[in-house]
Amino acid sequence: MPNARLLAILFAVFGAAYFTMVYGGGDLGTKFSYRDSVANTRHNLTQRQPGGGGPNGVIMDPYRNNYNEICVYCHTPHGANANVKAPLWNHTIKTTTYQTYNQLGTSTLTQTVSQPGPNSLTCLSCHDGQVAVDSVINMPGSGLYDPNQATSQSDAFLNTWPSASSVHGGLNPGQCLACHSAGAGFVGAGAPDFTVAFIGTDLRNDHPVGITYPIPVTGKDFNDPNQKKVGIAFFDTNGNGRADNNEIRLYDTGQGYKVECASCHDPHGVPSAGPGSVFNPTFLRVSNAGSALCLTCHIK
Repeated sequence: MPNARLLAILFAVFGAAYFTMVYGGGDLGTKFSYRDSVANTRHNLTQRQPGGGGPNGVIMDPYRNNYNEICVYCHTPHGANANVKAPLWNHTIKTTTYQTYNQLGTSTLTQTVSQPGPNSLTCLSCHDGQVAVDSVINMPGSGLYDPNQATSQSDAFLNTWPSASSVHGGLNPGQCLACHSAGAGFVGAGAPDFTVAFIGTDLRNDHPVGITYPIPVTGKDFNDPNQKKVGIAFFDTNGNGRADNNEIRLYDTGQGYKVECASCHDPHGVPSAGPGSVFNPTFLRVSNAGSALCLTCHIK
């Protein structure tokens, strides 16, 4: 590792900005193409893009199990997590009480806020940083299943994977962000900054999730979804009667229609301009150019 004298020389010769860009991590562009499939996005936790051209997954192999399957980090056809109402969910969801938006003490809220629902907990199971990104219940193959993984990460279980990693990293400052942050220094050389993706358990500085949407709409602050069905209401922009992946939706799991993470984000990616186009940034269902996403719900 370079010493202090070499650091000084690098600063003098190349300048602080260049040095930070090369050695300090930073907000580097992705090597994934972000089109056609979730396989071509950062949600492909094998870190191996089909057809090549993506990131070097070998570098990540010591820090999470490479299950050689893209979907298994979130889904399993058998032995799914029975503690959450999500499609065949395979990832550990630690029982957590989150700090929610209403705890800010703001007087602007007109609706109740609860703990995040299933369509937020699935996202938070990685993005709150409490468990490893490879902490699954059912690993590929036979005999690699542990129902206790539904709520608790067991490294002993994860180490039964034939090519287990030495570290099962989670999206938090002591693990993934030790390299993937702007302040990681030489350790994070060339590593994209994932700090914005680390939400933690304090949700007070993010858009409220678990918040009831005012249906029926009263006053002039909110638009009324034009489709309401059992379990879901949505803004049906193409009139086909289905909640398509590029349409904002609200979820009802027993307490009324609520805004959740998946109301605005689709973890599989949504084409920005039709099939084959680049996905909307940050997995948004709708581009927020001109605040279009915000104005889907809010009248301002």
